[in-house]
Amino acid sequence: MGSAGNSRERQRERRGQPGTAAAAAVPGRCGRFSMVKMVSHRELIALIVQQLNKFNPENQSLEEFLNESAMMLQTLNVTEEKFVLDTVAGCTEYKSILDVVVNAFYVQDGRYCPISERNLYIVICYLATFQLEEIGLQHFSRIVKSLDTAKMQQFLRFFFNDLYLNTWIKDEWSHIYDSVYVKENLIDPLLRWQPKVQQLIEKLTDKLSNRSTTVKTSRVTQPKEFNLTVPKPRAIPPPSPAPLPVLPKRQPVPPSIYKPPKERKQLEEMKTKNIQKAKDLLLEANTNQFRCATIKPEKRENIHDSMESKPVFKAQKIQSKIDNIPIKLNTAAILREGALYQRKLEEELKRVENLQQGAGDSSEFLEWQKQMRGKDVEDQLAEIECRKLQGKLSYEEAVLAHQNVTQQNKKKADLLREKKAELMHLCAEKRLQEQKEMKELVEQVMEGHKNVKQVKAKIQEYKQQIVQQVCEESGELLRQALEEQEEKNRKRYELIQQIRALESAPSIRHKFVDLTETGGHGLFGEMSVVELRERLALLKEAQKAAEEEKRDQIIHEKQAKEQLILDKLDQISQFREELGRAAAFKQEEKKKSQPGERLVKDERILNLQKKIVEKTMERKKQAGLLKISPQKTRIVSSKDSIQWNHWKELEESRERQFRMLQHGFMDREAVQKRELIAAARSGAKSCILRSDLK
Repeated sequence: MGSAGNSRERQRERRGQPGTAAAAAVPGRCGRFSMVKMVSHRELIALIVQQLNKFNPENQSLEEFLNESAMMLQTLNVTEEKFVLDTVAGCTEYKSILDVVVNAFYVQDGRYCPISERNLYIVICYLATFQLEEIGLQHFSRIVKSLDTAKMQQFLRFFFNDLYLNTWIKDEWSHIYDSVYVKENLIDPLLRWQPKVQQLIEKLTDKLSNRSTTVKTSRVTQPKEFNLTVPKPRAIPPPSPAPLPVLPKRQPVPPSIYKPPKERKQLEEMKTKNIQKAKDLLLEANTNQFRCATIKPEKRENIHDSMESKPVFKAQKIQSKIDNIPIKLNTAAILREGALYQRKLEEELKRVENLQQGAGDSSEFLEWQKQMRGKDVEDQLAEIECRKLQGKLSYEEAVLAHQNVTQQNKKKADLLREKKAELMHLCAEKRLQEQKEMKELVEQVMEGHKNVKQVKAKIQEYKQQIVQQVCEESGELLRQALEEQEEKNRKRYELIQQIRALESAPSIRHKFVDLTETGGHGLFGEMSVVELRERLALLKEAQKAAEEEKRDQIIHEKQAKEQLILDKLDQISQFREELGRAAAFKQEEKKKSQPGERLVKDERILNLQKKIVEKTMERKKQAGLLKISPQKTRIVSSKDSIQWNHWKELEESRERQFRMLQHGFMDREAVQKRELIAAARSGAKSCILRSDLK
């Protein structure tokens, strides 16, 4: 207790406040009076909350933060700056005491209050606990009234509760400071100010109730009579008023509107059935599809020898040659191809002109380029063969390494099994010891729960009383609201009946219109309906004449375009014939110039082949040393027979498909030839025959 009082006195001296003497408290109070009068309380509290939000005790000390705040608050007066700094310092010094109250408020009454307003409640709690005697109740009430009424009323009602102050607040504060200091300097002053603060809380509640009543009261619309025109007097006396028609009662809405239609359910059922059917078909197709035979590397040599002994299916070449297939071109393709051939013709003419002027020929360079490319191709083939042999060699080395690793793994597995057995024994002993400790801990906790149940029962009874009172008040308010709504509905129903009666009264209106007269509105260019129709007819005739002229122009342009396309087609056919002849001549020269080529084996390839033979012999020796059970050999032989049957079925199916395709292709070729002969007789110009088919 003594240490807490001394620290408080030192803090006051550091801030420039007087001590606890009564004579020294008067000047401080006068300074705060002048400050409160000069600046609004709401702005001062907002400045304090802002400074508390910025302060972080982990990054900087309190003195450094106060010095920085003083530099920022130079625009305020001396008394205002002093009040702000003193409040910030006090809130940080007594943070542990203030957190007890604010945390409990957020748990009980302030569950729906935002957490961002926590420092606001800390400031109000500090002023009420430590500064209420110094600033006075009048200025404290002004500060509270300048803030949100509902929040302040809720917090003060929670904080100045006699039961809370004498029970748990006192106990929690006694854990932090000495109990005698807490009772004399904190709890007793709050209890002395409690009756006057209770009057302030009642004023805040009255203010809230007045605000709520003003919001709920709404103006009732007063019905007024319609401003109807008075009918002119008639020569014939008006008929006697007929009784108002009785409107039939409206039929209730049929319940089928709120139910989904049966068609939607049927569509959903059909949809689910179709989805299930599609899934079944997909599963069946996946299970019955072709599966490629996966051959292990050890069996690859045996399979190769057996395949060489059997006759292999060879695909036959199609002997017939397809010529003169018609291809229909659109306008864009014809113009594009014509421009291409025209550009090639211009390039050829330019090349001939250059040769005539003495330019050199590039045939020697092209021949040298062809030879160098041939050498590059040979080097690439040799490199590819080397890579293949290197892959085989790496495979043999990988198999040997795998065999060595398996032997090492067996030894490691035996060691791990022994270690695992030892660890399992140790874990079992440790679990038994933990179970004994848990039983002892459960017995201790059960003894502590017996005292808590009594306190929970008292709190439950108190909460039930509060809930019962709230339910009664809400039922009364609901009954009043229902009565007001029924009265409004009755008035609306009477007004609707009056409006419907007025609408059902018959009204006869006749107005004769002369189409030859103008409207008489006094506008420029005003005309009658007959004149308007005549002008519209003249405009339609002029529009039709313009359309006829445009149609003739479009026909002339179309004919010119068709003639241009026909000229382009003739030009394209000539170019194609020339290009076909040149391509056939080049193909014949290429066949004559191509001798039989074969790969020349390099020294690298021979060395790699020797290494592969050595590795395979070494692998077979190690495989012979390993023990292989006879059951596995039987399984392997059965798998080989299954794979050979699968390959045989695939070859037969491919042969049948090829024969069917060849037969259908020959039929299609005969039909196309007949169509070409018929098109040539009729003189069709839109198709161009391809001369050569590669």
